[in-house]
Amino acid sequence: MSGKNKDYGGFLLTELTVALALLGILLTCLALSLNGFRRFNNYQLVRQRCVAAAQAELDSIIVTGNRISQENFGQLWPKLSVLVEKSDGTGQWKGLKLIKVKTKGKSFNKDVEIELSRYRSEEHTLNSSHI
Repeated sequence: MSGKNKDYGGFLLTELTVALALLGILLTCLALSLNGFRRFNNYQLVRQRCVAAAQAELDSIIVTGNRISQENFGQLWPKLSVLVEKSDGTGQWKGLKLIKVKTKGKSFNKDVEIELSRYRSEEHTLNSSHI
């Protein structure tokens, strides 16, 4: 057996450098994708909150005839704004009132706006004694 000493000429250092560079690229891609998922989830959360706020506002108007007070709305859904529009129904909906509720919120740089609407008859109000 001859005791030859092989010289790899820096092959191990090159291999280690390439492996670390690939690992760095993978970690950067992972961080970017996680940031994208975070933004998407935040958008969906704000959208869900807008839908809940608009639905609650519509329900309050239909059941009680009154909107949710600004104080209560601000406590329940901070950072959201609400706009209620009432108009007369047209066509087959003549004689009814159209109630549109628009809620707005912000998710990072995106504006989230949800509009829900419902028709209501003028005499359709429930008192708390009927519930």
